[in-house]
Amino acid sequence: MAYEITATSTTFTAEGKSADGYLAQPVGVESAPALILIQEWWGLNEHIEDIARRYAREGFIVAAVDLYDGKVTRDAGEAGKLMSSLDPQQALAKLGTALAYLRNQPNVSAVGVTGFCMGGVYTLLVACNYQVDAAAPFYGLPEDLSVIEKLSCPVLFIGAERDQWITVEKMNRLDAALKQYGKQGEVKIYAGADHAFFNDTRPEVYSADDAADAWQSVLSFLAKHLRKGQAAGA
Repeated sequence: MAYEITATSTTFTAEGKSADGYLAQPVGVESAPALILIQEWWGLNEHIEDIARRYAREGFIVAAVDLYDGKVTRDAGEAGKLMSSLDPQQALAKLGTALAYLRNQPNVSAVGVTGFCMGGVYTLLVACNYQVDAAAPFYGLPEDLSVIEKLSCPVLFIGAERDQWITVEKMNRLDAALKQYGKQGEVKIYAGADHAFFNDTRPEVYSADDAADAWQSVLSFLAKHLRKGQAAGA
Protein backbone atom coordinates (compact mmCIF):
# COMPACT_ATOMS: atom_id res chain seq x y z
CA MET A 1 0.00 0.00 0.00
CA ALA A 2 1.06 3.59 -0.55
CA TYR A 3 0.77 5.76 2.53
CA GLU A 4 -0.35 9.36 2.57
CA ILE A 5 2.61 11.43 3.71
CA THR A 6 3.75 14.79 5.00
CA ALA A 7 7.12 16.26 4.03
CA THR A 8 8.86 19.46 5.06
CA SER A 9 12.22 21.12 5.67
CA THR A 10 13.02 21.02 9.36
CA THR A 11 15.70 21.03 12.04
CA PHE A 12 16.49 17.82 13.89
CA THR A 13 17.35 18.48 17.52
CA ALA A 14 18.66 16.08 20.16
CA GLU A 15 21.04 16.20 23.12
CA GLY A 16 21.45 19.96 22.81
CA LYS A 17 22.58 19.75 19.18
CA SER A 18 20.83 20.41 15.88
CA ALA A 19 21.07 19.50 12.20
CA ASP A 20 19.01 20.92 9.35
CA GLY A 21 17.31 18.62 6.90
CA TYR A 22 14.12 17.30 5.38
CA LEU A 23 11.57 15.10 7.11
CA ALA A 24 9.11 12.88 5.24
CA GLN A 25 6.76 10.53 7.06
CA PRO A 26 3.57 8.52 6.64
CA VAL A 27 0.37 9.90 8.11
CA GLY A 28 -1.59 8.10 10.81
CA VAL A 29 0.97 5.43 11.65
CA GLU A 30 1.40 4.62 15.33
CA SER A 31 4.74 2.87 14.90
CA ALA A 32 7.10 2.85 11.92
CA PRO A 33 10.73 2.13 11.04
CA ALA A 34 12.88 5.17 10.33
CA LEU A 35 15.68 5.94 7.90
CA ILE A 36 18.49 8.43 7.81
CA LEU A 37 18.90 9.37 4.13
CA ILE A 38 22.26 10.82 3.06
CA GLN A 39 22.75 13.05 0.03
CA GLU A 40 25.01 12.70 -2.99
CA TRP A 41 27.80 15.26 -3.49
CA TRP A 42 25.30 17.59 -5.18
CA GLY A 43 23.71 18.46 -1.84
CA LEU A 44 20.28 17.94 -0.34
CA ASN A 45 18.48 18.60 -3.62
CA GLU A 46 15.03 17.83 -5.02
CA HIS A 47 16.15 14.35 -6.09
CA ILE A 48 17.05 13.38 -2.52
CA GLU A 49 13.84 14.94 -1.22
CA ASP A 50 11.93 12.88 -3.79
CA ILE A 51 13.61 9.69 -2.56
CA ALA A 52 12.67 10.65 1.01
CA ARG A 53 9.04 10.97 -0.05
CA ARG A 54 9.20 7.64 -1.87
CA TYR A 55 10.38 5.90 1.27
CA ALA A 56 7.71 7.67 3.32
CA ARG A 57 5.03 6.38 0.97
CA GLU A 58 6.39 2.90 1.75
CA GLY A 59 5.82 3.51 5.46
CA PHE A 60 9.20 4.84 6.63
CA ILE A 61 9.89 7.96 8.67
CA VAL A 62 12.77 9.56 6.75
CA ALA A 63 15.27 12.12 7.98
CA ALA A 64 17.40 13.49 5.13
CA VAL A 65 20.26 15.46 6.67
CA ASP A 66 21.65 18.58 4.98
CA LEU A 67 25.43 18.16 5.20
CA TYR A 68 26.15 21.30 3.13
CA ASP A 69 24.10 23.79 5.17
CA GLY A 70 21.79 24.71 2.32
CA LYS A 71 24.28 24.60 -0.55
CA VAL A 72 23.16 22.71 -3.67
CA THR A 73 24.82 22.51 -7.08
CA ARG A 74 24.50 20.84 -10.47
CA ASP A 75 28.14 21.50 -11.37
CA ALA A 76 30.47 18.55 -10.81
CA GLY A 77 33.44 20.78 -10.10
CA GLU A 78 31.56 22.69 -7.43
CA ALA A 79 30.17 19.45 -6.01
CA GLY A 80 33.70 18.10 -5.71
CA LYS A 81 34.78 21.22 -3.81
CA LEU A 82 31.80 20.99 -1.47
CA MET A 83 32.49 17.34 -0.77
CA SER A 84 36.23 17.81 -0.21
CA SER A 85 35.63 20.74 2.14
CA LEU A 86 33.20 18.73 4.26
CA ASP A 87 34.64 17.89 7.66
CA PRO A 88 33.94 14.15 8.17
CA GLN A 89 33.64 14.45 11.94
CA GLN A 90 31.22 17.36 11.70
CA ALA A 91 29.20 15.46 9.10
CA LEU A 92 29.08 12.37 11.32
CA ALA A 93 28.03 14.55 14.25
CA LYS A 94 25.10 15.93 12.24
CA LEU A 95 24.08 12.43 11.23
CA GLY A 96 24.40 11.31 14.83
CA THR A 97 22.09 14.14 15.88
CA ALA A 98 19.50 12.99 13.35
CA LEU A 99 19.87 9.44 14.64
CA ALA A 100 19.32 10.57 18.23
CA TYR A 101 16.32 12.63 17.11
CA LEU A 102 14.76 9.58 15.48
CA ARG A 103 15.53 7.35 18.46
CA ASN A 104 13.73 9.87 20.67
CA GLN A 105 10.51 9.74 18.65
CA PRO A 106 7.88 7.55 20.35
CA ASN A 107 6.58 6.21 17.03
CA VAL A 108 9.99 5.04 15.72
CA SER A 109 10.46 1.28 16.04
CA ALA A 110 13.93 0.91 14.49
CA VAL A 111 16.42 3.06 12.54
CA GLY A 112 18.33 2.28 9.37
CA VAL A 113 20.57 4.38 7.14
CA THR A 114 20.94 4.69 3.38
CA GLY A 115 22.67 7.05 0.98
CA PHE A 116 24.13 7.53 -2.46
CA CYS A 117 27.70 8.11 -3.69
CA MET A 118 29.16 10.38 -0.98
CA GLY A 119 26.11 9.43 1.02
CA GLY A 120 26.98 5.78 0.55
CA VAL A 121 30.36 6.42 2.17
CA TYR A 122 28.69 8.10 5.13
CA THR A 123 26.07 5.35 5.33
CA LEU A 124 28.80 2.87 6.17
CA LEU A 125 30.57 5.34 8.47
CA VAL A 126 27.34 5.91 10.40
CA ALA A 127 26.83 2.15 10.69
CA CYS A 128 30.40 1.78 11.99
CA ASN A 129 30.27 4.72 14.43
CA TYR A 130 26.73 4.41 15.79
CA GLN A 131 24.30 1.65 16.62
CA VAL A 132 21.78 1.30 13.78
CA ASP A 133 19.64 -1.60 12.65
CA ALA A 134 20.39 -1.79 8.91
CA ALA A 135 22.51 0.00 6.30
CA ALA A 136 21.97 0.20 2.54
CA PRO A 137 24.75 2.19 0.87
CA PHE A 138 24.67 2.87 -2.87
CA TYR A 139 28.04 3.02 -4.72
CA GLY A 140 30.05 4.73 -2.00
CA LEU A 141 32.89 3.25 0.09
CA PRO A 142 35.27 4.61 2.74
CA GLU A 143 38.93 4.43 1.77
CA ASP A 144 39.80 2.49 4.92
CA LEU A 145 37.69 -0.67 5.07
CA SER A 146 39.11 -1.67 8.45
CA VAL A 147 36.18 0.35 9.86
CA ILE A 148 33.99 -2.64 8.94
CA GLU A 149 35.31 -4.28 12.12
CA LYS A 150 33.03 -1.87 14.02
CA LEU A 151 29.97 -2.41 11.79
CA SER A 152 26.84 -2.45 13.96
CA CYS A 153 24.26 -3.93 11.59
CA PRO A 154 23.53 -5.94 8.43
CA VAL A 155 24.50 -4.27 5.14
CA LEU A 156 23.16 -4.42 1.61
CA PHE A 157 25.65 -2.66 -0.68
CA ILE A 158 24.39 -1.63 -4.12
CA GLY A 159 27.08 -1.19 -6.76
CA ALA A 160 27.56 -0.87 -10.51
CA GLU A 161 29.88 -2.93 -12.70
CA ARG A 162 30.98 0.03 -14.84
CA ASP A 163 31.56 2.40 -11.91
CA GLN A 164 34.89 4.15 -12.43
CA TRP A 165 35.09 5.40 -8.83
CA ILE A 166 33.74 2.52 -6.78
CA THR A 167 35.23 -0.20 -8.93
CA VAL A 168 34.44 -3.91 -8.84
CA GLU A 169 37.85 -4.42 -7.22
CA LYS A 170 36.89 -2.06 -4.37
CA MET A 171 33.51 -3.76 -3.97
CA ASN A 172 35.25 -7.13 -3.81
CA ARG A 173 37.41 -5.71 -1.03
CA LEU A 174 34.26 -4.74 0.86
CA ASP A 175 32.92 -8.26 0.45
CA ALA A 176 36.21 -9.64 1.75
CA ALA A 177 36.15 -7.24 4.72
CA LEU A 178 32.64 -8.33 5.66
CA LYS A 179 33.79 -11.93 5.66
CA GLN A 180 37.05 -11.13 7.46
CA TYR A 181 35.26 -9.42 10.35
CA GLY A 182 32.35 -11.85 10.45
CA LYS A 183 29.74 -9.23 9.55
CA GLN A 184 26.38 -9.88 7.90
CA GLY A 185 26.26 -8.27 4.48
CA GLU A 186 25.72 -8.62 0.76
CA VAL A 187 27.42 -6.79 -2.11
CA LYS A 188 25.07 -6.61 -5.07
CA ILE A 189 26.70 -5.49 -8.33
CA TYR A 190 24.55 -4.54 -11.33
CA ALA A 191 26.09 -5.75 -14.59
CA GLY A 192 26.48 -3.03 -17.21
CA ALA A 193 25.32 -0.26 -14.85
CA ASP A 194 27.17 3.00 -14.28
CA HIS A 195 27.85 4.98 -11.13
CA ALA A 196 24.69 6.83 -10.05
CA PHE A 197 22.44 4.52 -12.07
CA PHE A 198 19.65 5.06 -9.52
CA ASN A 199 19.47 8.81 -10.16
CA ASP A 200 16.51 9.38 -12.48
CA THR A 201 17.45 13.05 -12.94
CA ARG A 202 20.62 12.02 -14.81
CA PRO A 203 19.59 10.36 -18.09
CA GLU A 204 23.21 9.79 -19.11
CA VAL A 205 23.64 7.19 -16.34
CA TYR A 206 20.14 6.30 -15.17
CA SER A 207 19.09 2.69 -15.69
CA ALA A 208 15.36 2.29 -15.08
CA ASP A 209 15.36 -1.52 -14.84
CA ASP A 210 18.37 -1.67 -12.52
CA ALA A 211 17.02 1.17 -10.38
CA ALA A 212 13.66 -0.58 -10.04
CA ASP A 213 15.34 -3.83 -9.04
CA ALA A 214 17.64 -2.08 -6.56
CA TRP A 215 14.65 -0.26 -5.04
CA GLN A 216 12.78 -3.50 -4.45
CA SER A 217 15.90 -5.21 -3.11
CA VAL A 218 16.52 -2.43 -0.62
CA LEU A 219 12.87 -2.31 0.44
CA SER A 220 12.94 -6.06 1.10
CA PHE A 221 16.20 -5.75 3.01
CA LEU A 222 14.88 -2.89 5.14
CA ALA A 223 11.59 -4.69 5.78
CA LYS A 224 13.51 -7.73 7.03
CA HIS A 225 15.78 -5.83 9.40
CA LEU A 226 13.70 -2.82 10.48
CA ARG A 227 10.15 -4.06 10.77
CA LYS A 228 10.90 -6.41 13.65
CA GLY A 229 8.38 -9.05 12.71
CA GLN A 230 5.82 -6.69 11.24
CA ALA A 231 4.39 -7.63 7.84
CA ALA A 232 5.93 -5.63 5.01
CA GLY A 233 3.90 -2.52 4.46
CA ALA A 234 2.43 -2.67 7.98
